[in-house]
This record gives sequence, C-alpha cells and structure tokens, in this order.
Amino acid sequence: MLIGDVARRSGVSARMLRHYESLGLVRPTGRTEAGYREYSAEDIRRIFHVESLRSLGLSLREVGRALDDPGFTPSELVDDLIRQSRERIAAETELLTRLRRIGAAEPAGWEDVLRTVALLQALGSDSAGKRQRAALSSAEEVAVPVEALAEAVLSEADPNVAGALRWALARSGDGALGLLAEGLGSPVAEVRRRAVQSIAEIPDGAATTLLRDALTSPDAVVRGCAALALGARGVADAIPALTDMVVEGTNDVDAADALSALAADPALADRIATGLADRIAHGTQDAPVRLRLAQALADIPGSTTSRVLADLSHDDDRAVALTAAYILKLRNETGDGC
Repeated sequence: MLIGDVARRSGVSARMLRHYESLGLVRPTGRTEAGYREYSAEDIRRIFHVESLRSLGLSLREVGRALDDPGFTPSELVDDLIRQSRERIAAETELLTRLRRIGAAEPAGWEDVLRTVALLQALGSDSAGKRQRAALSSAEEVAVPVEALAEAVLSEADPNVAGALRWALARSGDGALGLLAEGLGSPVAEVRRRAVQSIAEIPDGAATTLLRDALTSPDAVVRGCAALALGARGVADAIPALTDMVVEGTNDVDAADALSALAADPALADRIATGLADRIAHGTQDAPVRLRLAQALADIPGSTTSRVLADLSHDDDRAVALTAAYILKLRNETGDGC
C-alpha cells in the first residue's frame, strides 16, 4: 500500500509517516519499481501500535523503546505517566479555579483583574503577614472571591491570619456557607474546628441553621463551638449542649456565661435551672462536677435555682457546700432568689 493510501486509511498524515520513518519507528517494507514507499500489512499494524501508545501520552522515543526493546517493562513508565497526568490535571484545575474566582469578582477592567490576582496570590503566600494583609484588604480594595476566602480559612493554621479571614468572610455574606458546611464534615479535626468557628461569625439565619445542625456533630469541639455561638444568639436549642460542657469541664466558664445570657429570657430560666439540677440529682458523684454546676447556677434567676443551691450548701464536699452557700447568700442579698 502506498503512503497516500496508508495516510487516508490510518488517519496519520503522510508527513508524519515520513517523520516516523526518519526516526526508525515505522519503515515501509518495500519500494515500488518507481521508488515509492510501499507499506505491508505488518507495517500498517505497527503504525496503529505507535498511535495507540502515543494516545497514552508516551513520547515517540518511549514508543520506540516499548515496541523494540524486548526487556522493556511498561509498569514503571505507566506509573510515571499517571503521575504526570495527575500533576497536569491539578495544574489545570488550579488555573480553572483561579479563572472562576476572577470571574466571580466581576472585574470592571484589567486593573481589577490584576488586583484580584495579586490578592489571590497573597492568600497563598508562605508569609503569614502577606496572607493577613490580603484578608484585611479584601474588603477595602477589590473583594477577594468568597470561595477563595472560605478555602483559605479552612486551611489557615496561623490564629491571627485565621481571625482576619473569618472577619473578611463574615463581611462577605453567606455565600461561603456551602463550603463551610462541607468543612464541618471533613475527616480532619482542625478543618472541622475552623469551619464551625467561621460559621459562628456569620450573623444570618442560614448560618444559625448550620450551627443548629452542628449540635449533633460527633465532634465535641464542633458541638461546643456551635453551642456557644447559638447561646449568644439566644437559641434555646443550645441549652443541653451548654449544660454538657459545664458537666464535662469543657469551656465550662464560657458555657455558664452563655446559659446565663439565655436565662435572661424568663421562659428559659427555669428550664435551664431544672436541667442543671437534673444533672446534680442523677448520679453526679464527682465533686468538681457539682462545683461547676453550682457556679453555673449563680446567674440563673428563679426559685428552682435557689432550692438547688440550698441543697448544695449541705453537700458532703466542703468546697461545693461553701460555694453554694456563698452564691445563695449573694442572691438573697440582691433579691435574685425569688
């Protein structure tokens, strides 16, 4: 078969076939009387083998080795091709993400594009100072896309930078809540913590809904952070989790303060006092736990609290008894025990 016919049937141009010949990849078996290249069936089969291997990303040199070296083993080369492909996909994905973020910023001109690119690069800098400045400047210059801020805050280890990122994220609205919600389900504990802390600083109803959902998280840190944030928002759903925190001694002072703030609502005060009392009544043998519960009752108004404190003032543990008696005395002097 002549070169033109081979080119038409194989889809490989005559120019490329001549290139293959010059490299020794595919040499036509014979020549016609007129001197034209003539390809045999075996030659054509080799052309298809070359094209198949090229489709995997092999260079022509690697294709030649694969076809002609009897000792050639493909496993190492295939592994290398897999690595190269992954790197190429990662680079293309990063570029696509950057372009999407620039588009989301709705730049009015190339100056806006350049500023957005500079801020995105600063967010990915190795310098904590640069990352922090980028977060703080995002609300004053060209806004950093919300998605970029969310991803940055979920990966930021420096507490100062993380604080600046949460501040910028809170000012940007609720557009980041989807990514932050995914962060709550991360297998990495630090990512879950960063996610719930960021959600806690976004003051809207959608964020509150996510925080309510976080109360059932198997991660105690997530539950605690969500409970404290909900307590500050006056959400009664947080009461059981806050009570657990007092009992467990996990941020118990903050939890007691949150319960106190919630107890400013008369409809919740007795519910909170009853919940704390129940934890004392049902087998709490640990004196430090009773002490924390007594301290948490200090700022909860109502007769239920006074009754529980009166009982605790006779506790077998001297520290618990003295603390309860002192709190009860202060309440009686200020009239909070009614």
